[in-house]
Amino acid sequence: MPLPDELLEEIFLRLPPDESECLVRASLASKLWLGLLTGARFRGRYSELHGARPATTLGFFYTWPKDGGPRGEEPVPYPHFVPTTKFAARIPDDDEWREWEWEDYAAWDCRHGRVLFGERDRGPGQLIVWDPITADWTSLNASRDYTEASSRAAAVPCARIGCGHRSCYWGDPFLVVFVYLFDTVAYASVFEDTTRRRIETCSGLDLPFHARIEPMPPVLAGDALHFMLAYEDDDHPVGVLKYNVVSNRLSLIDAPCSWSITADDSILLMATEDGSLGFAHVDGLTLYLWSRQMGSDGVAAWTRARVIHLKELLPIQNPEKRVIRLVGSEEGSDVIFVPRTLASTR
Repeated sequence: MPLPDELLEEIFLRLPPDESECLVRASLASKLWLGLLTGARFRGRYSELHGARPATTLGFFYTWPKDGGPRGEEPVPYPHFVPTTKFAARIPDDDEWREWEWEDYAAWDCRHGRVLFGERDRGPGQLIVWDPITADWTSLNASRDYTEASSRAAAVPCARIGCGHRSCYWGDPFLVVFVYLFDTVAYASVFEDTTRRRIETCSGLDLPFHARIEPMPPVLAGDALHFMLAYEDDDHPVGVLKYNVVSNRLSLIDAPCSWSITADDSILLMATEDGSLGFAHVDGLTLYLWSRQMGSDGVAAWTRARVIHLKELLPIQNPEKRVIRLVGSEEGSDVIFVPRTLASTR
């Protein structure tokens, strides 16, 4: 005799957040359990019971250079995903998904339970939004302006007002934010999932120099998405393009210590544990961490949060010859990822 839904819910509520793969596996057991676990009632009770604990990273996506992956590796029906738990992504069981030219696609953004795929060279082709837990997905075309731009990027935030983003799922509304450049002018437009329409493009923002949007994941801090800009100017090589999702407005933020950054340095935008915008910069074997904080005068400014000497923390071989590359961060956790090749794997 099957257990009543109420008893199942009480059992699932007691699964700890740091073992979130248990909830994922339970959602795969049956449509009944999937509906219960993704329902608004369960998600609300689970968040209330366990509080705002850090979300567990289920894994990460990576992209091999085209025709440069490991020999003998079987092709997969989506860009490569590496689980960090026992989680296994659910693959849509339909011909359109299987016939997609995945070798040309890479993960552009991943947040709030969804993954945004676009062409690996940041080309103007179709974009795909996929929920790897429920296997739901949709494709969409970008606007003509976006496809004709000189540089482009996109992000996929949740659109639910007041959402804490602890339990977003496919049934919740989402946005796809398009940011693109024409010479020295930046624009942004938004696709709404609920209406399947695009919101009016925001007013253009003049940039101080010719620029391109760096191919790194955007960062969500507060109500704004942040994109790294690379300027064609030796004295000011980088900047930050900020798009406020609520006010539909673009603005510029100067990068901290931009005068000292060179082409050999590794830089990264991140969302810090307190929800503010962060900036990481490696010079040699020293990691500098900056945080964007609001001052007593109501003006936001960069403050240097920490200076970390990596040689003392990481087993780096031949430190004099090493250039440390920052490859990503875990949003809202102060965790930064670097390649494992910094040290011997033996």
